[in-house]
Amino acid sequence: MTQKTMPIVELTAKDLPAHCPNPAMPLWSSHPRVFLDFDHHGEAKCPYCGTGYRLAPGTVLKNH
Repeated sequence: MTQKTMPIVELTAKDLPAHCPNPAMPLWSSHPRVFLDFDHHGEAKCPYCGTGYRLAPGTVLKNH
């Protein structure tokens, strides 16, 4: 059995704050909304569905 590779979604500043499921996901694949924390490399992974998220090059996170 081969392992299914989850998609990587690239986000820009207009997509922040980032959450999953994202608006492009079909309704049937919904799960509770979870806001994503990005690591120092600009990557995050949804704990529910495993979808990977990456910040587009040049995207700057602003601290609160």
